[in-house]
Amino acid sequence: MLISVVTLFPDMVKSVLETSIIGRAIGKGTVTVSYINPRDFSTDAYKTVDDHPYGGGIGMVLKVDILDKALSHTIDAAQIPRDKTHIILTDPRGKTFRQASARSLTAYEHLVFICGHYEGVDERVRSLADEEISIGDFVVTGGEIPAVLMIDAVVRLMPGVLKHDAATRSESFEEGFLEYPQYTRPLEHKGVRVPDVLLSGNHKKIDEWRRDQAHKVTMNKRPDLLKKSRRTTE
Repeated sequence: MLISVVTLFPDMVKSVLETSIIGRAIGKGTVTVSYINPRDFSTDAYKTVDDHPYGGGIGMVLKVDILDKALSHTIDAAQIPRDKTHIILTDPRGKTFRQASARSLTAYEHLVFICGHYEGVDERVRSLADEEISIGDFVVTGGEIPAVLMIDAVVRLMPGVLKHDAATRSESFEEGFLEYPQYTRPLEHKGVRVPDVLLSGNHKKIDEWRRDQAHKVTMNKRPDLLKKSRRTTE
């Protein structure tokens, strides 16, 4: 998979993606990440990429003509069919990113993330994207952190990225539940002992315990997930 990040701050994204599991995936060639700086497509001496909003207001808005050029260059350079490419604008107005969103994005060969900044982007930029995605009901400085979050969630689902691919199938949100509790050594810590069932060697009972615990944890911490699961099965 090729992932292209259109950002004014490529180092901000690169510093995170080139570490840990995602960094190893890049090193193995499972995924390639390119960084496109809109300033490279500005034609004035100051490399201007933003301007004051029409009608007045606080802050600066990223220009549509500059981002359009950056995207056109990105698509052309990739040489990947447009129907196998998905352009995402990170934006608070977009649909909320979910685990299911991450899985659906693994179907593409090329993902392009447009990272807004300052007061946002010219409204006409939205027509250049296939989808607008938000990571939650809050506002951050720019789209770089949301892009990194989504890239991480997508890449770790790709075959061969994790040592054990099956690990992703039992995680939180995969089946509508939060993940069951996990334990490791020591066997007992400050009076709290690892549940006996996990020491039994009976895999059927362990699986039953884990399903039961996943349901209880979800009921306690995120009952909305159970309600949503019931609605989708009715």
